[in-house]
Amino acid sequence: MKTALSVKNINFSYGKKTALKNISFTINSGECTLLLGANGAGKSTLFSLITRLYDSRDGTISLCGFDIKKHSRQALMRLGVVFQQTTLDIDLTVLQNLRYHIALHGMSRKQGNLRIQEELERFNMYERRHEQVRQLNGGHKRRVEIARSLLHKPSLLLLDEPTVGLDVPSRKSIVEHVHQLATGNQIAVLWATHLIDEIYPDDSLLVLHQGEIKARGSINHILEKTQRQNISDAFYKLTTGESA
Repeated sequence: MKTALSVKNINFSYGKKTALKNISFTINSGECTLLLGANGAGKSTLFSLITRLYDSRDGTISLCGFDIKKHSRQALMRLGVVFQQTTLDIDLTVLQNLRYHIALHGMSRKQGNLRIQEELERFNMYERRHEQVRQLNGGHKRRVEIARSLLHKPSLLLLDEPTVGLDVPSRKSIVEHVHQLATGNQIAVLWATHLIDEIYPDDSLLVLHQGEIKARGSINHILEKTQRQNISDAFYKLTTGESA
């Protein structure tokens, strides 16, 4: 399988406070990996390093074989990102927001419009393309943001707790859509969350706690490692060292 993301020996500190310690993992095309961790575990810091908002002095991060430091443009053009905080312009329409993204990636108006229609239809949002973003509820805004992140057909999609604050139906809908993207479009997905119910049976897991990876692999592997019957209890043991 083709490696979409490779992270090797990454360390990062805020002054004297260690945020990430010796982080290494890979994600392949078509693989959905859930990055599990409580608030403050280091999930957002890791995402900031992958997107080059932050820079690490040691270790390497590669996207589709391109080192993000040595070949930043080639690497980042293969990346789609949805941050925890919305980055849509609420005074613009859905279409205007997406056309701005298309322009940043140098696509023609004709090609861009086709991609916008394709992605909005995937999320049942095409009929609302002329509405101002401020008129949308939280779930619909998230659908637009995910659609925007896919317009340039990235190889890797990063999702930083995208369902926080959404109602249960909206969360379930987005989780289902993203898993379909991974399997149907062979997009690698790294989904940061602290919500156990967002995990699908075939997902890979990374358990991050206080800046360290405590476990990684399939659900079955982590259940065997922790000798627990469910991921909730396994996560509790990995992050506390105690029995649930």
